[in-house]
Amino acid sequence: MRPRRSVLYLPGANERALAKARTLPADALVLDLEDAVAPEAKPAARERVAAAVTSGDYGTREVGIRVNAPGTEWHDEDLRAAARANPDAVVVPKVNSADDVRAVDRALDLAGADGGTAIWAMIETPTGVLRAGEIATASERLTALVLGTNDLAKELGAASVPGRAPLLGALSSCVLAARAAGRTVLDGVYNDVRDAEGFEAECGQARQFGFDGKTLIHPGQIEICNRVFAPSDEEIAHARAVIEAFEHAAAEGRGVVTVNGSMIENLHVEQARRTLTLADTPTP
Repeated sequence: MRPRRSVLYLPGANERALAKARTLPADALVLDLEDAVAPEAKPAARERVAAAVTSGDYGTREVGIRVNAPGTEWHDEDLRAAARANPDAVVVPKVNSADDVRAVDRALDLAGADGGTAIWAMIETPTGVLRAGEIATASERLTALVLGTNDLAKELGAASVPGRAPLLGALSSCVLAARAAGRTVLDGVYNDVRDAEGFEAECGQARQFGFDGKTLIHPGQIEICNRVFAPSDEEIAHARAVIEAFEHAAAEGRGVVTVNGSMIENLHVEQARRTLTLADTPTP
């Protein structure tokens, strides 16, 4: 299980940013060929990003390439370049259907992509939200849903407010779709990089909803994100107590276990083991 607490977007046209990312403690990096790159700079950024992925300079971090959306003039060549570079994931914007995912899957296969290159589908339209379930199961390559909350809010005509009340239904729907399919699900970005308090609150909300992590737009957001999505000392202690009590009861042939007055079942033990696995995962 790989932690994806913090997933940082990096502009593919910015060589300095790509170099700096080698030292950042983000769990994953997404080298961006879409929003962060001007049209005239996209061919050069494509080459720069492919070279960065193949360099091996990012250590244990997952490294993805965000290509331009299906239907744009750059999409096909982005996929071919990504297939040659073999990143950990190809992040695809504006995914609206299972057919979109299958088309990307076929293109990667035809271009010779390694079997280890996953597809991360961005859900950032009302259609994408409504079809999130079919998108999540469209391909074995697809391992994650990524929320594009800025575009989604724009498409909905929703207000940008603290607490994100207008988006909560969509966020919950995407978590449900990802979990039903056994996929990772990542929350969208927080735009105000100066508002650490607001960002921390939104990370906490995302964790409560069941998101595995959050996409980021600035290195200054990494520490808060990693901390909020990592198990707390109290959660680690409780997980150890659950496993110890369950194993002790099993050794004695008892089927009923309680910890701090609460009944413990197999599902709680699985959650506890996941908590300890995340706690034991070192920061990149």
